[in-house]
Amino acid sequence: MENKSRYRPRLVWFLASLGLALLFLPQARAQKSDPSQNSSKLLQGQGPFNDWGNEHPGNRYLIKPSEMPAPYATESATNRSVVVPRPAHAWPQVPEGFKVEMLATNLDNPRAIVTAPNGDLFLAESDPGKILVIRGFTSDGKAQTNEVFASDLTLPFGIAFYPPGPNPQYVYIGNTNSVVRFPYQNGDLKARGPAEPIAKIPGGSNFGGGHWTRSLAFSKDGKKLYVAVGSRSNIGDDAAENNRADVLEFNPDGSGQRIYASGIRNPAGLMVHPKTGELWVAVNERDALGDNLVPDYISHIVDGGFYGWPWYYIGPNQDPRMAGKHPELREKVVVPDVLLQSHSAPITMTVYDGKQFPEQYRGELFATSHGSWNRAHRTGYKIIRVPAPNGKATGGYEDFVTGFVVDDANVWGRPVGITVANDGSLIFTDDASNSVWRVVYTGNKTAAAAKN
Repeated sequence: MENKSRYRPRLVWFLASLGLALLFLPQARAQKSDPSQNSSKLLQGQGPFNDWGNEHPGNRYLIKPSEMPAPYATESATNRSVVVPRPAHAWPQVPEGFKVEMLATNLDNPRAIVTAPNGDLFLAESDPGKILVIRGFTSDGKAQTNEVFASDLTLPFGIAFYPPGPNPQYVYIGNTNSVVRFPYQNGDLKARGPAEPIAKIPGGSNFGGGHWTRSLAFSKDGKKLYVAVGSRSNIGDDAAENNRADVLEFNPDGSGQRIYASGIRNPAGLMVHPKTGELWVAVNERDALGDNLVPDYISHIVDGGFYGWPWYYIGPNQDPRMAGKHPELREKVVVPDVLLQSHSAPITMTVYDGKQFPEQYRGELFATSHGSWNRAHRTGYKIIRVPAPNGKATGGYEDFVTGFVVDDANVWGRPVGITVANDGSLIFTDDASNSVWRVVYTGNKTAAAAKN
């Protein structure tokens, strides 16, 4: 029997395509403020093709390749968000039993964040070219220490410690056009020496154009370094895309460069799963094919895997702008594990390996969604939870932190980096309010009241 709750998001999706979604905004706000609406429900079929007015903690989504619309089912929209100050009543919304604290604010473009083995938080302030170290939490949830570890970098983003394990000797940084490393020992608040160049990579932004973030990850055994390099263009196959839209593999000293996996338009997020050792990516897929195409995705990737860009997407679906090109690749395209709402822009991800959250959260993936611009009614701007028992994704995902959108034009928050602190809290950055946030578990009050 079909769940009637599926019809409301389906109806909103339909009306949104006619430009009438604003009629539902008061109701959407009421849902966000009503704790009874936090009960989990599965949105599938057309339900996952949703917008911010129906996104709240507990919503579950399942997007199947067979349910993707045809190219150009809607016009391609340009709907860039306007960042505004956080309204007085606004705060990140989480499931019952959790609360959100502002760990730090007044930062300058906080992006990727990584937990060091000793518990320090390493944070990339990308625009000013800095790496910060945040240490300790006060009783009211504020950072105790905030120091500049390194500066004069070039749009730094990825951060990785080497060798893996409790006593790293270096911290590697992914500049947009290079990988460098600094000598490091646990507890250092300042780099022990100058940056050592490790590898040159194609640059982004003003250093070659296109996607500029460079995420880093080491294999579990520390023998290989992986670097995610996004495409230069939205859709293109000329020489400017050489060694782009790929995950590159290196030895830790920068030698041995090769392509590990290809056809991945913008693998903004990159991680090695701590249990399986598999490499995972969070991917921004292509634009300009309509509001609900092409789905972004989160997936493990395989050595030699081809994921479609620019000629195909989500399996053997040819991009109409590349019609007739490379038919020999059609059946080689790997279908990703978890399809996300198109244009939601996943950026980074982490596996929850702490002990503060309830047992059912352990081993789950959490990912940031920076939010849409190529969609008539915006989506994303949230943290999602991705079920992955034993490191294997089920295909669905769930809203975990929402509340950053003011209306269809304005937003006050855009999540970017995410990590698990040593105390088991979930830490994420937000480059709109220039803040770092901390999600802590306080207990399920509804369940406790029922027991009493």
